[in-house]
Amino acid sequence: MRKINIFDTTLRDGEQSAGVNLNLHEKLEIARQLERLNVDIIEAGFPAASKGDFESVKQVAAIIKNASVVGLARSKQSDIDAVWEAVKGGVSPRLHTFIATSPIHMQYKLKQTPEQVIETAVASVKYASKFFPTIQWSAEDACRSDFDFLVKIITQVIDAGATVINLPDTVGYVNPKEYGEMFAYIQEHVPNIHRAALSAHCHDDLGMAVSNSLAAIENGVTQIEGTINGIGERAGNASLEEVAVALHTRQDYYQANTRLKLNEIKRTSDLVSKLTGMVIPPNKAVVGKNAFAHESGIHQDGVLKEKTTYEIISPDLVGVKSNSMVLGKHSGRHAFRTHLVEQGYQLEDSDVNRLFELFKELADKKKEITEEDISALLVEQQLTNDEDYYVLSALQVQYGTNQIPTATITLTNTDGQTIQEAATGAGSVEALYNTLERCIATAIVLDDYRIQSVGAGRDALAQVYVKITMDGIVSSGRGTAQDVLEASAKAYLNAVNRVVNIKNSQQEKVSI
Repeated sequence: MRKINIFDTTLRDGEQSAGVNLNLHEKLEIARQLERLNVDIIEAGFPAASKGDFESVKQVAAIIKNASVVGLARSKQSDIDAVWEAVKGGVSPRLHTFIATSPIHMQYKLKQTPEQVIETAVASVKYASKFFPTIQWSAEDACRSDFDFLVKIITQVIDAGATVINLPDTVGYVNPKEYGEMFAYIQEHVPNIHRAALSAHCHDDLGMAVSNSLAAIENGVTQIEGTINGIGERAGNASLEEVAVALHTRQDYYQANTRLKLNEIKRTSDLVSKLTGMVIPPNKAVVGKNAFAHESGIHQDGVLKEKTTYEIISPDLVGVKSNSMVLGKHSGRHAFRTHLVEQGYQLEDSDVNRLFELFKELADKKKEITEEDISALLVEQQLTNDEDYYVLSALQVQYGTNQIPTATITLTNTDGQTIQEAATGAGSVEALYNTLERCIATAIVLDDYRIQSVGAGRDALAQVYVKITMDGIVSSGRGTAQDVLEASAKAYLNAVNRVVNIKNSQQEKVSI
């Protein structure tokens, strides 16, 4: 049974999804959960991009003990230096460096000849070998590259010190047969390929990222790269949970497996979904709400008689649990903390205390507190960990079937100023957002607005996700409250505060 390493790039390639802006606390929370999931490698970011990225990669490397933390670098010494400074404190620091190898990229993007590309790649790997015990080299747009050129450059970067060779389908162009044949060709023609591991990184533009990843495994690849829930640029990356469960379920065929703790998949998926604001489609394989639902009478009858008639994956395998009550209004602080520890959450005392107060407030309003509620509260607290420029102080909305909806809002900013405005709209939410736009005094476009309940019942929490464009920056935001309008206001302000933080970080860009 071959061991397949899992290279998770949720924090790097996944965060490049349009509108996703993770702050430091959110990145650390995802990194901890990826460690609980037992991934082998965590690509934490691109340290040379900005001081904020550098710091987040450095802190992830400092807290992760059971996985290798890697940073991305272009084929530039300054990028490589930034990665080393960020990850050198980790237990198993490694570098991921890349350069484009397809004719179209070399000609139009790099404006370099093939010989110059080889020279640049070899020089960067040689330089990196002074610091890093493990160097992963990637041929960007490998699938549209000339195979003989790939053989030439791969041979030389391995001689220079590369220990992992990644051949990505950068634009999601090829099919499984073609992708597998590329790896077979490389293994047959690169004379020193036995000195490096092969890695696959697939994008989902044509919906074949998971299939291509599995085809790569069939053709000798021992490392698969991807993201949780398949998030990422454009149509996203290979969905790691789908790859892992496919290998587990079809061990008879692939004769390969991962070391992932599959019962942590659902929790990891939910956390990434909540923190990125990217909702999981109900029919998503492995983790979708309908993944284990049986509507057809024939299917229901079969499952009741024998689950394996229609259920090839058991819910327990991936950590899907019943939504039972876990705590009540009379639960004390100790019981609450114990529950958090049992569920795998690692929080500082101050964070537990703030979360406990939110829990008690909710317990006074809701009859039943579920695991979903606790998770929603945790996400809500994460939103308040960073210093926000705008804070919601008061909200009032007037609405009636024969009245014009009117919202009055009071905000407080970090300068100590109180801002109060009122505005109308065709509906309550529009009135609310028109008022907030007046408070912020900046044109804001609402690109997306989604609302869903946490659990069931009349007293369920409301979760609102928004995507906005402000000052040319696309940002997502989340808000949770029992009142839909309060949740809507929180989500909008969360997105605005992220834009403010992005603009502040851009002013601190590292020179690259």
